[in-house]
Amino acid sequence: MTAPGEDALVSSELVRSYVITGGRSLPAADDLSLHTLVTLAPDRQMPLKAGPEVRAIWELCSGGYLAVVEVAAHLGLPVGVARLLLTDLAEQGHLLRRAAPPRAKPQERAVIEKVLHGLLKAL
Repeated sequence: MTAPGEDALVSSELVRSYVITGGRSLPAADDLSLHTLVTLAPDRQMPLKAGPEVRAIWELCSGGYLAVVEVAAHLGLPVGVARLLLTDLAEQGHLLRRAAPPRAKPQERAVIEKVLHGLLKAL
């Protein structure tokens, strides 16, 4: 059972997403994974007809690299919508993208304990 007004909220979010993306979906060859890092390309001007979401992306990505999932979270948008907007900006040359760094290799417990002990000694 849904709470009163919940259907209207879900419906308005779907309409909002549709309006933001113009009804488009991600291209089949999309290379933006959740962990892809994006930032503004140097010396770029914001597109003249940039909507509020693109302006927010512009501001967020001007400070350095963020993961696609972080951009979506900051904007409060579904990840698919954020990916589509980021893909558009990247195709227009406004964004640089970089694969996420590889996961760190697990270290032995003894090594981690020595590092921790050294840090505590330094205090």
